[in-house]
Formats: sequence, C-alpha cells, structure tokens
Amino acid sequence: MYTTIKTAALSALVGLGTLAAMPAHADSLYLGFGNNQDPRFGVYAGDDGYRHRRDERRDDWRRGCSPDRALDKAERMGLHRARIVDVNRRVVKVMGRQYGDRVVIVFANERGCPVINR
Repeated sequence: MYTTIKTAALSALVGLGTLAAMPAHADSLYLGFGNNQDPRFGVYAGDDGYRHRRDERRDDWRRGCSPDRALDKAERMGLHRARIVDVNRRVVKVMGRQYGDRVVIVFANERGCPVINR
C-alpha cells in the first residue's frame, strides 16, 4: 500500500514539474486554482480571447495600402475633397482637387502606400 501511494505521489510531482517547465509562449494551456469570481479548479486548454497589442499593430502595418490610409496620405500631399475612385488588388486610386484642378493619385496596394502615378 505504501509503495502505491509513493508511486502516485511521485507521478503527480513529475506531472506538475513538466507543466511548470513548459515554454512561456504555450499560452493555450492554463492551470487554474480558482478565485473569488471563478471557483473552478483544474487545467484548461483554449484561447482566453486576449490579443496582444503588439499583434494588432503588426497586423495593421503589414497589410497593404488600405483606402483610409491612401486618403490620409493624399490629404497630406495637399489634395482637397479627396475620395476613393477605384480599389483593386494592385492599386488604390484617389481623386480630388489641388490648386483648382482635378488630380488623380494612384497608390500601390503595398505597405506604405507608395505613389505610382500622379
């Protein structure tokens, strides 16, 4: 009987030791002991629904040239009453007025919205 309890305790100790030695980026496994709002106890697997701000910034600047970003850039370039004329997978066209003339600026649909044609 004593050897069975000793074996079970040693197995539990090894199991908890392996949980503690998991890498920090394995954030889909949670060991919960409960608190005042959540009295549950156990190991939970899954996403907690939290996104890091760094990931949101990365998604924001790695995408191509969004129409809003192209409008902002066109207004900074001096275009008045700017509006989107065309958007496809390669270009974003913005039309507006500058010095009384109608102007169309074509931005590449890449990061940074580089100007292709003015």
